[in-house]
Amino acid sequence: MMTTLTAAQATLTLFAGLGAVLCLASTVGACLKWRVARRAPHPVIDNLNARIKAWWWMIALIGLAFAGGRLAMLGLFAGISALALREFLQAREAEGGGGWGDRLAEGACFFAILPLQYLALWQGWEGLHAALVPVGAFLLLPALAVLSGEARGFMARITGLQWGLMACVWCVSHVPALLMLRIPGFEGRQMLLVAFVVLVVQASDVLQYIWGKLLGRRPVAPRLSPSKTWEGLVGGVLSASLLGGALWWLTPFAPWQAAALACAACVMGFVGGLVMSALKRDRGLKDWGHLIEGHGGMLDRLDSVCFAAPVFFHLVRWGWA
Repeated sequence: MMTTLTAAQATLTLFAGLGAVLCLASTVGACLKWRVARRAPHPVIDNLNARIKAWWWMIALIGLAFAGGRLAMLGLFAGISALALREFLQAREAEGGGGWGDRLAEGACFFAILPLQYLALWQGWEGLHAALVPVGAFLLLPALAVLSGEARGFMARITGLQWGLMACVWCVSHVPALLMLRIPGFEGRQMLLVAFVVLVVQASDVLQYIWGKLLGRRPVAPRLSPSKTWEGLVGGVLSASLLGGALWWLTPFAPWQAAALACAACVMGFVGGLVMSALKRDRGLKDWGHLIEGHGGMLDRLDSVCFAAPVFFHLVRWGWA
């Protein structure tokens, strides 16, 4: 079921809607600061306004990537992957151990594997994009790290490095990989799929937080993420799925298909958030970093996308491409 809007019209409509939502959020935040906080410091309201301000910057960056075309979109997500991987490896380095072999393996991640992963997308090398990290890097990294001859903690060090590369590079790269899909009748509109999956997954995070604050009673995993509740999960995923159905005009899907795919992506996004929380707790961290005001690090903002993107990509590829 195809929309009658052109790609340019759909893009303008989408960003106009996002701008309107952010204007409303900024107005509400300013009113809360003035009427409730009386312009004095207020942790909750100040955090809310910091998050809204960060969203303005993030939407602006994505808008510039849309305007710049396919190469700009690939460059944006390559940069996002690099920042997320840096945060992950900085947390890993705090554990110590390893040696020059580990540094060699880390260097290969940044200067060989990550660029090659995005070059594969640029060139349309689907096989290389799919296999580079889970096959090539899986074998290469321990082969490099073992050269230093340090056996103590070897498994933990290498699996941590492999996991970081999978989450921050392989998984995240499946968002711009949507640009490779050849969907009959949807030619030249693949960027709208990028907007669709990012928007519904990020909206699910926000809606889960709101529903959790309103109705949350039973935490899903209190030792991993006390703020995530069953009520927030159900309310957030259902609300984001309805949003996905309402945004069917961005996609080649019928409304019910868009809602179903949004639901699958949001459920996987929730699982991804829990997994990344477990990794943070294992390292004794509250946030992966402080890059994005009010949100934490890049990986804090991407945790749900890490799990949602590959699942969404392959569902679309198998069903429509």
